[in-house]
Amino acid sequence: MKRYFELGEAFRYFGRVFRKNDGTHPDSFNLRTMHWINRISIVMFLICLIVMIVRALMR
Repeated sequence: MKRYFELGEAFRYFGRVFRKNDGTHPDSFNLRTMHWINRISIVMFLICLIVMIVRALMR
């Protein structure tokens, strides 16, 4: 059951998305494009989450 709640791999992926490539992972145009799209979606999600929390606190 503990295995289902491990988030280490997800946090490592987020760290890899927001870091420059250090040469240990493959690099291609498609992969860079995917990481940019993921960056945009993660930032948009965090902004929306902050807006929702602020709206909930203002009620």
